[in-house]
Amino acid sequence: MDVTDRRAVSDAVEQAAAAFGRLDVVVNNAGAMLCGMVEEATEEQIRAHMEVNFFGAVRVAQAVLPHLRARGGGRLPQVPSTGSGGGMATVGYYGAGKAAPDSVSEALAMEVERFGVKVTIVQMGGHNTGLFTAGTTHTGPLAQYQPLRTEMEAMWGDAVAPEPDTAAPVIIKLAALPDPPRRLIVGSQSFDHVLEMGRARTDLYRSCEHLSRIAPG
Repeated sequence: MDVTDRRAVSDAVEQAAAAFGRLDVVVNNAGAMLCGMVEEATEEQIRAHMEVNFFGAVRVAQAVLPHLRARGGGRLPQVPSTGSGGGMATVGYYGAGKAAPDSVSEALAMEVERFGVKVTIVQMGGHNTGLFTAGTTHTGPLAQYQPLRTEMEAMWGDAVAPEPDTAAPVIIKLAALPDPPRRLIVGSQSFDHVLEMGRARTDLYRSCEHLSRIAPG
């Protein structure tokens, strides 16, 4: 389905419900990549990016929840990214596009839990889904950022992302849990990366704690 088209989302959900008789598990994982520096992106590119990564995720959730609520339960794994925890040069808009559904999913989990619907924020590392090729839009490069762009390209390297089917067993086990967690990191390297980002942020907060505590609020 095209998640930027609300009618297409609604029709696909209704077709799936009719085909299977009901909906039990819906993995909400459509996404796209906008690659480039913050200054380089056009407003049209930014809006198109958010239409997929944020509004698309919201449309799918809104379309499936009446089905899950009506049957008194279900699983809704929401798939932002390990990158939703913070921005990084050249992929800042991707991080923003994933941080928004991450935050909304926290609220959603609280709102629908009483109906037996369990939402899990699945922080997924990069997989060979076509995101980095067909799913990527590039900004028009500004020469001033070329040194940083070169540094970032060297950091990304040429590593081949794992196939999506390597993550599928994790999602299947997650959906079968009687009380699935609110958050789950998928991938050994991703697990280490997310924890390291959290430690780095905590260290940064602590380094300026004396300044933070001047204000009473």
